[in-house]
Amino acid sequence: MEDNPKSKICGYNETSIYIREKNLCEDLIGKQSFTEFAFYLILGEEPNEKQRSIVDACLVTIAEHGLSPSAIVSRMTLMGAPESLQGAVAAGLLGVGDVFVGTVETTAPLLQEIVASEDDYPETAKRIVNRLRAEKKTVPGFGQPHHKPDDPRPAAIFRVAEEAGASGDHTKALRALSEQVDEAMGRHITINAPGAISAAFLDVGIPPQIMRGFMLIARCAGLCAHLLEEQTSVKAGKTLWVASTAALPYEGVDLS
Repeated sequence: MEDNPKSKICGYNETSIYIREKNLCEDLIGKQSFTEFAFYLILGEEPNEKQRSIVDACLVTIAEHGLSPSAIVSRMTLMGAPESLQGAVAAGLLGVGDVFVGTVETTAPLLQEIVASEDDYPETAKRIVNRLRAEKKTVPGFGQPHHKPDDPRPAAIFRVAEEAGASGDHTKALRALSEQVDEAMGRHITINAPGAISAAFLDVGIPPQIMRGFMLIARCAGLCAHLLEEQTSVKAGKTLWVASTAALPYEGVDLS
């Protein structure tokens, strides 16, 4: 008979709380930043300086980007249920998917494929682009509707990685993929923030299956900012509701 499953994340008694193998009050509170603690809590190991720098930079990068769909949903949910801050945050987090932010984990396998290939990076990248185009799929990690010709965030992430000595093979693979995307499209397509984060995370050993989790942590902070503003000063929920009604008029019975 198999032993019952056991968790290594948290345990406590009358006087102590342990996170992983560290005493919360003696080893962690006041001794780790939240970025360091989140890394340790999620992955079960202390981040080195490269990992800390990259995770910290990427959390700051992706926390906020204006009235994104998730921020709009959060604001409108709070308008309908002002007693439920947590519901409004949760509503916004539900929209973090493969179109917005979640592409960090769909870009990662492509970069891993390039790095693992026995061919040179450009040749493997070209095969990937051709394969996705044949399947009528976009290449994740590229394209940004608001920033031309380049999303400014990847350059900032790459700068942090270079300064921390954390830029590695996956960032090189992303650049190779970028060149092949441009060639296939016949024009420049920017690397976007999730694409750069995916490469940076892989270069410091963060597994693809938990990348979206880090992005959710960051976006939660951004949504809280929107919700405090919604509660205290800029009550945009009703404005968004009225605007959506005007933008999508009813075509049924003539009501004039």
